[in-house]
Amino acid sequence: MKKLFALAAPLLVSTALWAQAPTTDGEVTKIDKAQGKITLRHGEIKNLDMPPMTMSFRVADAKLLDGVASGDRVRFAADKINGAYTVTALVKAN
Repeated sequence: MKKLFALAAPLLVSTALWAQAPTTDGEVTKIDKAQGKITLRHGEIKNLDMPPMTMSFRVADAKLLDGVASGDRVRFAADKINGAYTVTALVKAN
């Protein structure tokens, strides 16, 4: 049972995060796992009043960087947390 919860917990957290912020399309240009950062070329991020650009974001959870690589198309949610632009949810786009 503990194993099942450990596997389901990140899914539940990411589902809750998706419900909180609108998502944006982007392309991964760089990943820095050691610093917990991702650089994305992205479209408009409406909730942050941000035009399309390429920029580096912190990630809310380093596990979000697992399974993505430079060049991947992604869908993500971002917010300003403690003064830093932060990716709160991230999935590969189909």
